[in-house]
Amino acid sequence: MSSWYRKIDAATLILWLLLVGAGLAAIYSTTHGAAAELYTSTPRQNFDRQVMWLGISVASVVLILMLPIRFLQLAAFPVYTLSILFLLAALFFGREINGAKAWLAVGPVQFQVSEFAKVGTVLALAQLVGMRRPKTMGLSVGLSIVGIALLPAVIILLQNDTGTALVFLGLIPIALFWSGLEFDILLLMLAPAVAGYLSVVHTPSAIVFSLAFTVFMWWRTRDKRVAGVAALFAGGTTTVASFAMAKVLQPYQLARVLSFTDPGAAEFRDNAGFHQLQSMAAIGSGGFSGKGFLEGTQTQGAYVPEQSTDFVFSVIGEEFGFIGAVLLLALFLCLLVRLVTLGTRMKHPFGVMVAAGAAGIYLIHMFVNIGMATSMLPVIGIPLPFVSYGGSALLANSALLAIVVSLYMRRDDFSIYGY
Repeated sequence: MSSWYRKIDAATLILWLLLVGAGLAAIYSTTHGAAAELYTSTPRQNFDRQVMWLGISVASVVLILMLPIRFLQLAAFPVYTLSILFLLAALFFGREINGAKAWLAVGPVQFQVSEFAKVGTVLALAQLVGMRRPKTMGLSVGLSIVGIALLPAVIILLQNDTGTALVFLGLIPIALFWSGLEFDILLLMLAPAVAGYLSVVHTPSAIVFSLAFTVFMWWRTRDKRVAGVAALFAGGTTTVASFAMAKVLQPYQLARVLSFTDPGAAEFRDNAGFHQLQSMAAIGSGGFSGKGFLEGTQTQGAYVPEQSTDFVFSVIGEEFGFIGAVLLLALFLCLLVRLVTLGTRMKHPFGVMVAAGAAGIYLIHMFVNIGMATSMLPVIGIPLPFVSYGGSALLANSALLAIVVSLYMRRDDFSIYGY
């Protein structure tokens, strides 16, 4: 134990601190520049709160780095179960913020429990896969993976937090890919994700995909049952998504989903598309090198809604320009590559899945958040990991990263416990 710190992967922790530093700079700009005069006292305190949560996150990282592999493995399912109970508690007894009943309060401190459920879900998925040898990875394991990720997603949807629920759903194909499932089963599991996205963007394309996928699976396997499952998964998803958009979603919800295709359209620009129009204006005005720290006109004029959380990328794009945006993306890319590298070096399925799950969650957040800011995706309220303001997210993301580093430090201990 006295030399545990000598095996720390410093590169991963340095990337983490650089991303947190970029976030603090952006949050400071939105709360201590000219924009501060346009806010009430609560948003102006965001920077101080984020610094406080960073201190808590650092302490949690140090603690997690001291935990042995066996403890993390044994704690996986209990942590997952506890996170589900907390999600249910938030659903029935929690506080509603921004339309989502996803918060629990402990005195003056509020926690968004869905952020911590991501950690529990990744650990549970890793333990499920880690308990089985590669040759036993069949359809039942695939369905179990789907079930573990789907349960918190459904509860979070009931909390009216669609964006966070989609993160759990996006984790499913990543977990299936890294679990070692047979290729045909993997294709069947991934088909609903493709069909669902196409249903939102262009329904006829989703129908064509469903038919083509069914024919392809029959051609590949020559098994009518597999073709039937393919038709059920892809066609069923297309049908459900189309029905939900036509009959279930409220007009304002449907507008948020569709507005990203043309936020400047007359029916969107004054409501659902307003956020993205202002965000794109901020990013575009930054040019190559940016307007300078605390000098962004869109940022300091508070024209971009939620600019320290959902649209923090627009602050970086405006004040630090194309160079700053590319550097931020480079930091994320380096972190993702590093996590995948650490996972593959661990070789044990538990470590591989934790690293893949962490990288997957960060990738989904990064892709969707920047997609929102640049009008490539709908506005669904997903923060940028380590960069956006939010204590619960910073603590949970930091803890997940620390678990990966801790497992990598003790990767030689995996052989003691086997599968």
